[in-house]
Amino acid sequence: MINWWSSENFWRKTAIWVTAFMLAVLIGLTFHSVSAIQAGTHRVPAYSVINQRIDYRFDATRNYMVPVLGEEAPLFGKKLSAEEAEALVTKGKLTTQAKNCMNCHTLLGNGAYYAPDLTKAWLDPGWGSAAVREELMLKFLQDPGGNPRGFGSGRRMPNLGITEEEARSIIAFLKWMSSIDTNGFPYNFKPIKQEG
Repeated sequence: MINWWSSENFWRKTAIWVTAFMLAVLIGLTFHSVSAIQAGTHRVPAYSVINQRIDYRFDATRNYMVPVLGEEAPLFGKKLSAEEAEALVTKGKLTTQAKNCMNCHTLLGNGAYYAPDLTKAWLDPGWGSAAVREELMLKFLQDPGGNPRGFGSGRRMPNLGITEEEARSIIAFLKWMSSIDTNGFPYNFKPIKQEG
């Protein structure tokens, strides 16, 4: 006599029910994750955040650095509407994809580790100071050979033929990306010093 719990039929049915239940859980988690990572949510600010000052401060309750949004600080001195900001950041994202930046850089943990991580590039102290950062980034992206910035690695970025319009959009994308709460990634990140 075979016990019910050791029969082949019981385990076949159990496997089907467990698989169906876990599939439902996976679908639910997927919808939740997609809604949580949309721009304009708690951890991923709206694109219009490029009109604000972004800084990082240590949060003792979470035990790592978190983004802090401050007063108005429009990118290139021009405040953009929500639609204009979204268009500019989207163009920057598409430009980084078109120029294959992830072939050398890391964005939000994805990509290569040859060149510096771009997740918090807007706040990287390697730009010197917040006062000159936009201009230095703009010049560097358009002519990396004439404005070298190795960030201590000795590596150089090739000239990718980035136009001024594309460079401005990439900078908007990098500023927006730096506002995303990445749960402490990259670890040990130290932001650029800002006044105030």
